[in-house]
Amino acid sequence: MPTQVSSPPMLRPFFLKTPSSMESPRRQRRHTLPASEFRNLTPQDAISVFEIEREAFVSVSGECPLTLDEVLSFLGQCPELSLGWFEEGQLVAFIIGSGWNKERLAQEAMTTHVADTPTVHIHVLSVHRHCRQQGKGSILLWRYLQYLRCLPGLRRALLVCEEFLVPFYRKAGFQERGPSAITVAALSFVEMECQLRGAAYARRNSGC
Repeated sequence: MPTQVSSPPMLRPFFLKTPSSMESPRRQRRHTLPASEFRNLTPQDAISVFEIEREAFVSVSGECPLTLDEVLSFLGQCPELSLGWFEEGQLVAFIIGSGWNKERLAQEAMTTHVADTPTVHIHVLSVHRHCRQQGKGSILLWRYLQYLRCLPGLRRALLVCEEFLVPFYRKAGFQERGPSAITVAALSFVEMECQLRGAAYARRNSGC
C-alpha cells in the first residue's frame, strides 16, 4: 500500500549569484534580476515550458512528451514536483514530474498524476537551445533529485528514455529496469529508477 504523505510545500526560490566583486560596474548597474534562480514552475510558465520542449523534441523525434494542455494540467495539480532554472528572469531549463502509484510505469502514467504516493514520474527534462552543451541538464537534474529527497514520503523517481540517453541518467544515479511498456508513435524506451532514500549525506548537504 503506498505511503501516505501530506502535500509538500512549494520550493522557495533560491539563487546563484556572481560575487559583486567579480562583476563589472556596467553589469552591476543594469543587473536587476537574479543571475540564476531555481523554483517550482506554475501554470503561468506553461507557454515558455512548451516552447522549449517543442523545439527540443519535435525536431528530433517529431513528438513532445507533454502537450501544452498536459503541461498546464501537471503544473496545476502538482507544481511542487517541477523545477525550473531561470536566468535573469528567463526560463532556460526545466523538469516536470507527477505522482505515480504502481511498481512500473504504464501508458496511463504519461497523462496521470496520483497524489500522496512515494513515487515520482519524471516526464520531461529539457534545456533551451541556446543553453545546451553547458552541463545545465546534469546540474538541474542533480538539484531536482536533491530537492525530491527533502520532500517527506518520497522514495524513488522513475522515468523512461531512449537508449542513447541511458548513460546520461545512469551518471545521475538511475538504474535500468528494462524495456518500458510505454511507447510513443514508433519510439520505444528504457525504464529507469533512482532511489531517493538512503542518501543521508546528500540530504545533509543539499540545503534542506
